[in-house]
Amino acid sequence: MHIYLCYDTVCRLLSGLRPTPLGFVPPLWGGTLRATVNLRNYETIFLNQHLMHKSYRELFLNRRMLSVLLLGFASGLPLSLVGSTLQAWFTVSGVNLVAIGFLALVGQPYVYKFVWAPLMDRFVPPLLGRRRGWVFLMQVALLITIASMALFDPTTKPLLLGALALAVAFLSASQDIAIDAYRTDLLPAEERGLGSALFVTTYRMAVLVSGSMALIIAAEMGWRFTYLLMAVMMLIGMVAAWFGPEPEQKVAPPVSLVEAVVEPFKEFMSREGAWALLLLVVLYKFGDAFSLSLTTTFMIRGLGFSLIDVGAITKVVGLLATIIGALIGGTLMARLGLFRSLMLFGILQAVSNLTFMLLAMVGKSYPMMIAASSAEYLAGGMGTAAFLAFLMSLCNQRYTATQFALLSALSAVGRVFVGPLSGVLVEHLGWVQFYFWTFVLALPGLLLLWMLRQQMVFRSGVGEQVVS
Repeated sequence: MHIYLCYDTVCRLLSGLRPTPLGFVPPLWGGTLRATVNLRNYETIFLNQHLMHKSYRELFLNRRMLSVLLLGFASGLPLSLVGSTLQAWFTVSGVNLVAIGFLALVGQPYVYKFVWAPLMDRFVPPLLGRRRGWVFLMQVALLITIASMALFDPTTKPLLLGALALAVAFLSASQDIAIDAYRTDLLPAEERGLGSALFVTTYRMAVLVSGSMALIIAAEMGWRFTYLLMAVMMLIGMVAAWFGPEPEQKVAPPVSLVEAVVEPFKEFMSREGAWALLLLVVLYKFGDAFSLSLTTTFMIRGLGFSLIDVGAITKVVGLLATIIGALIGGTLMARLGLFRSLMLFGILQAVSNLTFMLLAMVGKSYPMMIAASSAEYLAGGMGTAAFLAFLMSLCNQRYTATQFALLSALSAVGRVFVGPLSGVLVEHLGWVQFYFWTFVLALPGLLLLWMLRQQMVFRSGVGEQVVS
């Protein structure tokens, strides 16, 4: 089956305008736009005209967005409690450095969560359905486990407290699997960009609450009160899971654990251009990862800013700019569509890297520091909203938990391996040339994105999710 759409009609739809009647206006390169529908993977590929005429009020104010907003907070809350906040608790309690160093291992479940993700695709909890059921169960377990951490002191029970922290990390990673799958299945294509932006916003806020704010509370009220308060805050996510809507599309889970493990790979690799899509997942944020890998070192050692400068200006500005960028990007995505958003925001990400090159050329300058940090994190936030929507559109709803976990792990490859290479480049090239090369390294992902513009995931304009 083939669909032939007038190019003028498509462009007007994607720009949010009403199409003219089917009287054809010749495009710059002539001809019509042809889209082939693979009915095995997609039930429809028609452009969703309704989404292009949704008001921003309709996009923001609905139960789906409210659920995603609250679940973002629940997802981000446990992270610092088993990371920087726990490390601070052990440090001020006088625990030796060797034990504190081993706390870094507590975060391993976040890295390997794709290993048990198939279980959450295969089995359906008896309460609240396949996605919300897992979310709610993990949140109940997190509330209990975080509260249990408050009952022990690291000076007398460091191993037990470490074990509880590991349990919290495992439950938190499992909650992330379930929330990612729920968010992907719940949001229609046109809402994924904005939904991702709202999720990132409250996720970052929760990290701030369980990180910096928790340290302030602990200084005044003690560590036991702090961890009990953080445990109670998990109720926010539980409310979202309990009252959240069910995904409109009902899909049967895998019939066996073997299918849940094997089929997500087979199904994805059977798609047109699967290897190229996986490479795009790795490369899209590659230049951005390079640019941010040594930001703190660049500011302190390269330019001579103080720790207070970096903490009070760069980090705060970075947080606010990321949130604002994500919200702007998510809102624009509803009108631009998936491909155009990825391309535009990707170009902005690449160009924003050059602001750090200018900062390196200018030297220590507070206005330039604020401008460079704002540009970098603003563009990064916009790119993140589009990129998360892209990952969501790649998932088959039958295997969302497994495929999203694998794709997100693959997208982190750049962040993991650029650190050592970044240091080598700075040693040999200096800061100015290093940041120029972060711009250059962002270009292959954009070139690959352009080459894949006719892929099925982009043809519908908004990135329709695969449904088996």
